[in-house]
Amino acid sequence: MDETFEKRKKVIYDFIRDDLYVPMRLKEIAAILMIPREQRGELKEVLDSLTGEGKISLSRKGKYSAGTAKRQTGTFQANPRGFGFVAPDGGGEDIFISEENVNGAFQGDKVEYIILASPGGKRQEGRIVKVVSHSVAGIVGLYVKSKGFGFVRPDNQRYIRDIYIPAGCDLEAMTGHKVVVELLSYGSENMKPEGKIIEIIGHINDPGTDILSIVKDYGLPTEFPAKVLNQAVRVGKSVSEADCEGRMDLRDWQMVTIDGEDAKDLDDAVSVTWEEDHYRLGVHIADVANYVQERSALDREALKRGTSVYLADRVIPMLPHRLSNGICSLNEGEDRLALSCIMSVGPDGEVKDHVIAETVVRVDRRMSYTGVSKILGEDRDMLAAHEKFVPMIRMMKELSDTIRNRRAKRGAVDFDFPEARVILDEEGHPTEIKPYERNAATNIIEDFMLLANETVAEEYFWRELPFLYRTHEMPEEEKMRQLGAFVNNFGYHIHIRNEVRPKEIQKLLYKVEGTPEEALISRLALRSMRQARYSTKNTGHFGLAAKYYTHFTSPIRRYPDLQIHRIIKENIRGRLVGDRILHYEKILPEVAAQCSMRERTAEETEREVLKMKKAEYMQDHIGEEFEGVISGITKWGAYVELPNTVEGLVHVADMKDDHYEYQEQSYELVGERTGKRFKLGQKVCVRVSEADRVQRTVNFEII
Repeated sequence: MDETFEKRKKVIYDFIRDDLYVPMRLKEIAAILMIPREQRGELKEVLDSLTGEGKISLSRKGKYSAGTAKRQTGTFQANPRGFGFVAPDGGGEDIFISEENVNGAFQGDKVEYIILASPGGKRQEGRIVKVVSHSVAGIVGLYVKSKGFGFVRPDNQRYIRDIYIPAGCDLEAMTGHKVVVELLSYGSENMKPEGKIIEIIGHINDPGTDILSIVKDYGLPTEFPAKVLNQAVRVGKSVSEADCEGRMDLRDWQMVTIDGEDAKDLDDAVSVTWEEDHYRLGVHIADVANYVQERSALDREALKRGTSVYLADRVIPMLPHRLSNGICSLNEGEDRLALSCIMSVGPDGEVKDHVIAETVVRVDRRMSYTGVSKILGEDRDMLAAHEKFVPMIRMMKELSDTIRNRRAKRGAVDFDFPEARVILDEEGHPTEIKPYERNAATNIIEDFMLLANETVAEEYFWRELPFLYRTHEMPEEEKMRQLGAFVNNFGYHIHIRNEVRPKEIQKLLYKVEGTPEEALISRLALRSMRQARYSTKNTGHFGLAAKYYTHFTSPIRRYPDLQIHRIIKENIRGRLVGDRILHYEKILPEVAAQCSMRERTAEETEREVLKMKKAEYMQDHIGEEFEGVISGITKWGAYVELPNTVEGLVHVADMKDDHYEYQEQSYELVGERTGKRFKLGQKVCVRVSEADRVQRTVNFEII
């Protein structure tokens, strides 16, 4: 460090330590010391150096004080480009950590950090001063054998460095094997991390190895412990008359299940009749809580998993198939125990009255979305095959339309865009990317389930009992501004007052309906939303414009539904008093946090598998040209989305006709020489230049 810099440090340090000094921001210090604007960068360097040494501290409001910098704790999230962020333990905005301030921290580490200067309103920066604990035990990667040793290249790009595998620690893996590594040391500035191989997943070219690698990387369990499987066998016996005692008997009600053709875990059945002046809508949900007792091995495993995970070539279930496809599945013609929400719904779609009861049901017909859709489309063969059920199906459609219209009037946002589904051949190679079909039949089930979820949530909110709610907060203003800037390019407008209302998003989605940009704008509007989560506090659901909402309808595949079924059953039986209320008040916050976390992990896993399979699909289309729409602008380039939902990056380095600068205010890339602009929503022709299934990336060039 040069002498001049050290002298400046001493001057600034003495100034801040002066008895008359009061905490000030960088700008105020510069003004008092009459430091010209062009030298403020040097002042920031001096202040950063003093803060880094712990001689002065910086408050969250950006004010410098004498005394040791306050150490705070958080979790480090690495970025493949070397920098990272710390999520503070107490919540709040993430702290940016530049590459030189990472200090050897590893992805997921618990760290201590100090705040450095934050220039004029930008994200706060920090420096990691200590790694408190490492969170990563196993890392998935590709093994490369060398003479006398080997190394593993991690799949997860957040683990920047290769892992050294000493001789004798390779489990006899060969080059090209995907493996799981247990870390023995986390390395340092000058040394690679070291590890030993604890599992060989398979060769990189073996079918299914790629998806299993992602599953292992996210720590998802692939097998059930023997104790759990044995318990599933014991409890999964057929329904006896003794099981039905004390329950409302609905076996003579006409009811059906409506699911995808390949669904095996049927957890909801529906029934509709017209009673004088209202519809009687029954939503009958498998009584999973009858079989999965609290704190049993089955229950502990289900809570650990939190949710079933649906991947391109497999399902990782929350409960063993013995239960989920057997006694807990509402199979046609078989007696099943259920928890039913029976609603009296007026012609205007409003629930006038309801009852939630433990029931015994017998489904009359297992129907598919395609079949019901054909019935509603007056397909002769389907009408003849299901003649007995046609009147009820038509009534369901009538009621569904009414419920949907009522929900739309209050401003609920319906993201009716095609989610991508990758079709794989027997070798696991993607042959087609196509949208999930949504039709009148899927709408019927969605509308009935939403109504049951709202009805149950409202009842238990007013009962003032411990409960789990599904909450969705208002979007961040900045995200809404970005969305506004994007849709302006198509001639649409979002009105943002002090806060955005669901109706504004809904209006936008109505306007784009049927246009070529509908899928893209719908997807970007969804990305602009906050993530829904589970909570013990009912704060409402922004996207549904609902005051009360919960998850009641899928206890086979979601733990929160199973949890609230227990609460409902205890309440129905008059047992939810005293100690039991205290018990639920104690455990529910942890259950909410665990289920939200597991849901996020499941979604990330599903997303990464899709990204990988999309990249693999595009490997067969290198050099081909497509028309796409710019879906994201960053300083490193423009993201372009194709009609088949594949998104790829046009890197600024590949935009050879000019040097492009990122304009943050307008979200544009602007050519310095030509003034050419690339902006959100703009249609562009691109050529596929690269697709990497390991990195899960697709690169384009603009033609």
